[in-house]
Amino acid sequence: MARPEVATGTGPGRVVVAVYAVLALAATGRSLLQITQYLERAPLAYALSALAAVIYLVATIALAKGGDLGSRVAAGAILVEAAGVLLVGTLSYVVPDLFPDKTVWSHFGSGYGYLPLVLPFVGLWWIHRARRAGG
Repeated sequence: MARPEVATGTGPGRVVVAVYAVLALAATGRSLLQITQYLERAPLAYALSALAAVIYLVATIALAKGGDLGSRVAAGAILVEAAGVLLVGTLSYVVPDLFPDKTVWSHFGSGYGYLPLVLPFVGLWWIHRARRAGG
């Protein structure tokens, strides 16, 4: 007997997908500007910002797709996102010279209302909830 599909991109999950999509666009725009205009000022910070954009994009697509594979890919991306925001957030306070300009994850996402700090935990909760509802 086949397991029911994990529906991460339906119902209230659409809000989670939409928030991920907005952050993907915001992080992409910011990182592209920083890399093309100011790369020499903070190459590590801007590269990590671009990585954040890619992770948000992968999470957005995987959450929208849903299913077993989509939810597994989304969970993996979101776990990397959580580790990234915690690591970069900490480093931006401990070694501020690495982050002379704000990035999506610096200072735990303070420039984005701390949404980057909260969102991975909401995303993981949503995947867990969708998996339980799907079987």
